[in-house]
Amino acid sequence: MRRGLIAGAFGLAALAAAGLFVTRATPLDSSPLVGRDSDPAKGETVFIASGCASCHAAPDAEDDAKLVLAGGQRFDSDFGTFIAPNISPHPDAGIGSWSLGDFASAVKKGVSPDGQHYYPAFPYASYVHMTDQDVVDLWAYWQTLPADATPSQPHDVGFPFNIRRSVGVWKHLYVKDAWVMASADTPEVERGRYLVEALAHCGECHTPRTVLGGMDRSKWLAGAPNPSGRGQIPSLTPKDLTWGPTEIAYYLETGFTPDYDSAGGHMVAVIENFAKLPASDREAVAAYLKALP
Repeated sequence: MRRGLIAGAFGLAALAAAGLFVTRATPLDSSPLVGRDSDPAKGETVFIASGCASCHAAPDAEDDAKLVLAGGQRFDSDFGTFIAPNISPHPDAGIGSWSLGDFASAVKKGVSPDGQHYYPAFPYASYVHMTDQDVVDLWAYWQTLPADATPSQPHDVGFPFNIRRSVGVWKHLYVKDAWVMASADTPEVERGRYLVEALAHCGECHTPRTVLGGMDRSKWLAGAPNPSGRGQIPSLTPKDLTWGPTEIAYYLETGFTPDYDSAGGHMVAVIENFAKLPASDREAVAAYLKALP
């Protein structure tokens, strides 16, 4: 009986050790970022395409005030309400004390400077595809933004989802390095893939989610319930989105559909961002969508 108890204790210890290993928060190896030249102008393009201000500006901010990343917007989900934090360059209230490595780990790995998991309301499951150069350029642009002292608010997330360590398991299940579209046949489609699957993180809203909240990549861009509980986010697959490439690109620039309807909800902010990008980027997104199986 004593041997059995000892064996059981060792088994439990091994299981606990395995759990700690699987759920650990591993920062990004930032050595490939060291010594790279940075271009804030290119970083601004990454900032716009990634929709950083759309989530992290204060609620109801307009025009230049959207560049003050004071946080405060609320995002409802089945797991609780997530509140966008202050990510302005303020050294105390924001991320002004971070290093480039800290920033890269947060964006691509969802790991905080103090070694905690960020909740995947932060779309690092898409940003994992971001290139090192884009991260470096984005960080350089970040240094030009205004600082703000507004304190971040805590998320309203109950048990068991408030156990951040468990996000490590979620990451093993749903944060994938592989592209959904494994092969992009042309440079235009490849650019569209980078915009849709990485920077603009379109799949985060337009792809159905599993019971654990991960994107169901087998139903990529097939439409999903609106997390707010109001309506359905539409499918972007070729069988459902019958617009031509020119019509898709025009919609991303103006918000007007071929049948004279207009965008609403969070898509308004997405279109505001895409309208600031080069026409070639909107055309690349259209080419990607039409190339989906």
